[in-house]
Amino acid sequence: MIPPTRVKLKTEDRQAELIQAALELAAERSPTEITTGDLALAIGITQGGVFRHFDSKETIWLAVVDWAHETLMERLQQAAQTRQANALQALRAVFMAHINFVEQYPGVPRLVFQELQHAKTTPLKTRVQHLMADYRTLIAQLLTRAREEGLLASEVDPASAVVLFMGAVQGLVIQSLVTGKLRDLASQGKAVFNLYEAGLLPKQRN
Repeated sequence: MIPPTRVKLKTEDRQAELIQAALELAAERSPTEITTGDLALAIGITQGGVFRHFDSKETIWLAVVDWAHETLMERLQQAAQTRQANALQALRAVFMAHINFVEQYPGVPRLVFQELQHAKTTPLKTRVQHLMADYRTLIAQLLTRAREEGLLASEVDPASAVVLFMGAVQGLVIQSLVTGKLRDLASQGKAVFNLYEAGLLPKQRN
């Protein structure tokens, strides 16, 4: 019996396969437990083949974070700009776009939370921090716009509102990862954002 011929892919295509394999495996278990052997098996190549496309296991995870950074921010920026009547509606769209991203790629928050827990600075932790910084900037810009549009109560501190927004998303994600109920994220996200938005709006006077 003649063994099937393995299709040879370009380096960038094989790298993309390995990135997606890493994301899928990270959705099921801790990224620290995933070996290059696991990745090789997932896409049907040898372990040596993995190192023909990436220098080390660390460079694979760096590529994963870079992919997540680009993909997530592109989705969030698109959500913020797509036919939103005001800045608070844009914030809601961004919130839900992030929730939808996590539902699709639960391995990303597992990797992010793992790296942020490290006490020492590492290349991977630095990349994660850059992602968080860009995320924080986008939310701050939308809150500034909301204030300019007269949508925020005078006592709302924008910097604290950014922290609360990010904390709300992270809390939902951590809860879903602990319970394993990712399907509930969207409905819970809508309810949580309603509470968040209520704290931003000017109070109605009788």
